[in-house]
Amino acid sequence: MAIRIQIIIGYQDRIHFTRHPTSNRDTNDINQFNCLGSIQKKKNLFKLSLTSLTDHILMKFTVCITGEKMTLKQLERKELIRGMCGIGPKALSMEKKISDPVNNQFIVDDTQKIIYCFIPKVACSNWKRVMFVLKKGKPYDDPSSISKTSVHEFSKLRYLTQFNSTERKWRMMNYTKFMFVRDPFVCLISAYRSKFLYKQKNTYLYKNYGKIMIKRYKNQPNPPQTLKEAEELGLLPTFNNFIQYLVDPQTERREPFEPHWRQMYRLCHPCLIEYDFIGHQENLQEDAQELLKLLKLENDIKFPSAYENVTTSNSVMDWFKTVPLEDRRKLFDIYKWDFKLFGYKRPDSLLDG
Repeated sequence: MAIRIQIIIGYQDRIHFTRHPTSNRDTNDINQFNCLGSIQKKKNLFKLSLTSLTDHILMKFTVCITGEKMTLKQLERKELIRGMCGIGPKALSMEKKISDPVNNQFIVDDTQKIIYCFIPKVACSNWKRVMFVLKKGKPYDDPSSISKTSVHEFSKLRYLTQFNSTERKWRMMNYTKFMFVRDPFVCLISAYRSKFLYKQKNTYLYKNYGKIMIKRYKNQPNPPQTLKEAEELGLLPTFNNFIQYLVDPQTERREPFEPHWRQMYRLCHPCLIEYDFIGHQENLQEDAQELLKLLKLENDIKFPSAYENVTTSNSVMDWFKTVPLEDRRKLFDIYKWDFKLFGYKRPDSLLDG
């Protein structure tokens, strides 16, 4: 059985090639197929037209691209982003150019030639652990053994902002770039839980943001000065206060959203950067293993297990019960391009009353 594959690069250039099973018999086992060649990728846009494939094979099929394997799942995610960037507002591509980045979201490892754009509350502590052990070098430590607190110290990792403009451009063009995303509303719930509700409540965020929420939405002209005092008085911001803060037009007139609740596309600029790998928190372990294979690190690095008590999509409705429908819709409008770019469904049950 021969399989003919048409690969469209960009929108016009076409290349045809055929793959054959290694044995002479017909087979539905995709592992029986070898990569017989490679193609030169162009702007990371590939569209596949596959024939003579069963659904079983189609789900497993991988394409060899410049010597590397890329799953259809990754191709679909990239094509979705490219399509959405093409139809979205200019603001998606108008953020400050990455040759002169405005944030410290981009972590660099020069040995493995990797750039990781981290998004808070999207497995970033564990990926920072991985980047930390890579920086330290062989023999690699177990990432799980690295303190979560230490990897959030700026000095522990290397950031793109630490290079000059020429060095940044070269790395962005030549390194493997990856990011992980998460359902935007689940990400917000996780940010609120960890920064304003549970043990790890953040003193800095309370001082700079929590006090504003209490003053504006709890009618407290003189909010408690310390996190401890606010907790003792029962005046910590509620989840509804947090959402009120996000949808309030004066919030971003004052300053851009803090990174823990800033839109993902504004942190990692997928309309300006062509990522080699885009992972999803919802498939974290599977996607992490796939990425480690892409980086040829699957035998050296074991990605840490997920934390207990992780926020899941199943709890979203419960969290939003106290949030008025009008504010839910305003919130979706703020984060809608994160939903669209990264393939998350509109939460109809929350927004349609």
